[in-house]
Amino acid sequence: MKKLGSILLVILLAMSLVLTACGEDTNDSEGTNDSNNESKGEVKFGVVNWAEGIAMTSLAEVVLEEKMGYDVESTTAEPGLIFTSVAEGDYDAFLDAWLPLTHQSYMDKFGEKIDDLGYNYEGAKIGLVVPSYVDVDSIEELNENKDQFEGKIVGIGSGAGIMKATENAIEEYDLDYELMESSGPVMTAELASSIDNEEPVIVTGWKPHWKFARYDLKFLEDSKKIYGESENIHTIARKGLKEDMPEVAQFLENFNMNDQELGSLMGQIADSDKEPTEIAKKWMNENEDLVNSWLPESK
Repeated sequence: MKKLGSILLVILLAMSLVLTACGEDTNDSEGTNDSNNESKGEVKFGVVNWAEGIAMTSLAEVVLEEKMGYDVESTTAEPGLIFTSVAEGDYDAFLDAWLPLTHQSYMDKFGEKIDDLGYNYEGAKIGLVVPSYVDVDSIEELNENKDQFEGKIVGIGSGAGIMKATENAIEEYDLDYELMESSGPVMTAELASSIDNEEPVIVTGWKPHWKFARYDLKFLEDSKKIYGESENIHTIARKGLKEDMPEVAQFLENFNMNDQELGSLMGQIADSDKEPTEIAKKWMNENEDLVNSWLPESK
């Protein structure tokens, strides 16, 4: 019995040593993972408070953080300030440049100091938008229907290209209307309230935007082409990003969404009280094949 007890004691001691060794290996492995998870650097985005820009920037942010190992800082500002900051190298990129019309004045001013990484969305459009139940189909009809709209067009921020285009439209069509400055969220809230009460309303609108999926809307015909034809949304970057962070630049060049993809992400963000990046992370995980197709070849 004593001999059996001694044997059991030896076995228990051996097992203890094995478990200790395994624990040490596990700790070493965890330390290695921590090292691998160190940030490759910080990427700084500028973002305008527009639905499509928030959606795309949030998605790019979580992909860069979760799949590529970067830290990302996104700062909300007006388009003019963002273009200036990208040109001066304070921001790395902006994913919401509408070309060739809406933001062309900024490209004329800063084009030599920034890189155009190509479009991330094709077929964007801006103009004056009304609910489909409104019995007005063109901008030319607005003056004769001024009373039902109370002579007001609900706009967004003053620095937006669509606001400048609308000022031109008011002048070129000789509209007796006042352009009301607000913001993207205020504009959509005014639109929603008017639709709930089946009242006429005119807003400065653009597509892609979740409001077109939620409401039955129409662009007013623009015979003078003040708002131009359809546009593409481009990603612009600071000079030197391709050299400093080549895989970030490659990812941004690959990043591209169609109407259904972007619309679904925008809609999920609009319908949720959660942070846009949290919704974007969920969307990323649900669209793994598409997201992985944007990653640099080295990944």
